[in-house]
Amino acid sequence: MPTSPQSPHLPFGDNIHTPWYGKDILSVKQFDRKDLDYIFGVAHEMHGMVDRIGTFDLLKGKILANLFYEPSTRTSSSFHAAMERLGGSVIPINNVKFSSVSKGESLADTVRSLECYSDVIVLRHPEMGSAKIAAAAASKPILNAGDGVGEHPTQALLDLFTIFSELGEGEIDGLTVTMLGDLKYGRTVHSLARLLTLYDVKLNYVSPDILKMPAEVMEDVAEKGIPQAEYASLEEILPETDVLYVTRIQKERFENPADYKKVADEFIIDPEMMQLAKEQMIIMHPLPRVNEITTDVDSDPRAAYFRQMEYGLYVRMALLAMVLGKA
Repeated sequence: MPTSPQSPHLPFGDNIHTPWYGKDILSVKQFDRKDLDYIFGVAHEMHGMVDRIGTFDLLKGKILANLFYEPSTRTSSSFHAAMERLGGSVIPINNVKFSSVSKGESLADTVRSLECYSDVIVLRHPEMGSAKIAAAAASKPILNAGDGVGEHPTQALLDLFTIFSELGEGEIDGLTVTMLGDLKYGRTVHSLARLLTLYDVKLNYVSPDILKMPAEVMEDVAEKGIPQAEYASLEEILPETDVLYVTRIQKERFENPADYKKVADEFIIDPEMMQLAKEQMIIMHPLPRVNEITTDVDSDPRAAYFRQMEYGLYVRMALLAMVLGKA
């Protein structure tokens, strides 16, 4: 059974003097290892509290505005569930294009309006840098749930918490992490690659030629002295991989459908491919998947992608409690 990192048995309650109170979470660049230890300690406590009592009143009376300019199932539901598990309430806004935005309202004005009704705002927006714009306009905490092809910091945090929980605390150093699929538009891998530079890891990138990891991400990784390499084939590096992070080829990011068809099924993880992998490794995926991991891999104990979703609930509970001064 997977285990979570050991918690420092953190107290919960009003703690408005903590450095996280009222803060925005916009980028993985704002974290160091000490921050991650704290976040994961709180997430571990949340896991235990959900297991023991399900829901509690830590954020009773607090309101979250879930502001999604792009369709979302998992991230939106995860934050919604996290807030309700903590006893708070949610204003769910998943069809922004049908509201005031269609009348020409700016993002800044939308955020200023919503913070009149809420204590914290979770934002997903198709334009890179939108979370920073929202944070500049708002006086309440903004949590970036994905800004175009930029970053997805809460996903990166839950991804790293998954690795800690599945492979053991203290075991991040020395791991080889292979990222596969759409590395150009996949904001989850952009954030995770940057976050992993806080550890002594090796990063491999496997992708179609037109979907390589962006140069600016690789430059950030190189600046931290982390070894990284690009490959055209998964077979040659899968045997050394400890964490295989698979991403969907995102059809919606392609202007030309023909370009999508050329690369859609270039890499597929199936039981035959998994025979090349270590017995002690994990497969991760931010979901949704299409054809990149076949369903007959789901029963493999190394398939961690659905457990990854559950870990995300605890991390997002931790973040909400922290920015609202309750952890």
